[in-house]
Amino acid sequence: MIIWINGAFGAGKSAAAHDLVELIPNSTLFDPEVIGRGLRHLLPQKHLDEVSDFQDLAIWRRLVVDTAAALLHEVGGVLVVPMTLLRQEYRDEIFGGLAARRIAVRHVLLTPAETILRARIADRPAPDPESVPDAGDVEERVRQWAYDHIEPYRAALADWLTGDAHPVDTSALSPYETAERIAEAVRSGDGGLCDIVQTPEPTAETLASGVLLFDEQERVLLVDPTYKAGWEFPGGVVESGEAPAAAGVREVAEETGIRLDRVPSLLLIDWEAPQPPGYGGMRLLFDGGRLDSAAAERVLLPGPELRDCRFVTEQEAASLLPPVRYERLRWALRAKRQGRPLYLEAGMPVG
Repeated sequence: MIIWINGAFGAGKSAAAHDLVELIPNSTLFDPEVIGRGLRHLLPQKHLDEVSDFQDLAIWRRLVVDTAAALLHEVGGVLVVPMTLLRQEYRDEIFGGLAARRIAVRHVLLTPAETILRARIADRPAPDPESVPDAGDVEERVRQWAYDHIEPYRAALADWLTGDAHPVDTSALSPYETAERIAEAVRSGDGGLCDIVQTPEPTAETLASGVLLFDEQERVLLVDPTYKAGWEFPGGVVESGEAPAAAGVREVAEETGIRLDRVPSLLLIDWEAPQPPGYGGMRLLFDGGRLDSAAAERVLLPGPELRDCRFVTEQEAASLLPPVRYERLRWALRAKRQGRPLYLEAGMPVG
């Protein structure tokens, strides 16, 4: 199990985490900041200059998941992870990756009052000038960084952050008292169990089926999964022994509650090239037909798999779908208009 301690910079995550490992038997501290510092030595400076935060590096998010899983395999027990996550897609990606490895996550959110938070940031101790050159400049940059992230924290708090997290108001608590509150919440089962669903990561090429569903205005249905970044079509990986079209029908029912009464027709086949750490494979898109207004309004979002769904025009889809999926949609819509399926390789028609 992982206890992920979230909250704004300056909320007291690290201090509480150090005390928490003393209160929970067989627990180990894992600070993902270590990975961020390591990447500064491993990646070319040009690559680092392209982002303002190491969390924006896909390699950091992958390494957090891989390292946490490897640590748990090595030492067992519980990992205590103090790390701010203010972007929902990053939280979904990391927690989804952990769920793929069957690792339960208890999501705890430290929520001191903003006045307390600002006071703590202002009172941060400066680094030792003998061990850190230009310690004053370094501390001022760190302090300003924390102040700059108060507004993103406030926005996340108002939007999604408390959705599956157990809040702990630390305004009047010491780090040890905070750790005691977290330990008690975990023992009582109130510790913010995050139930993001994720299928096991593939170990070879996969076959996946998606289904395009249209409303009466010919807009296409897109869904926003909680377990991976970017919008997607309803669908998923074809299971062993399952027909691809049947897999698409099954996934549509599981994700949206819509039960198709016919086998959908094929629009395109796209071979997705492997891009490590992904293996690629065959991607099929089917035409699920047009839903009447009543059916469109009954679209459900069961369970924790989907955050949102909406019908969009092709132009609107361009701003939601990752480029590879948008290209797939473009060609699928052309195939629908032409009345014949297309074969693609890496998003481009062949033959």
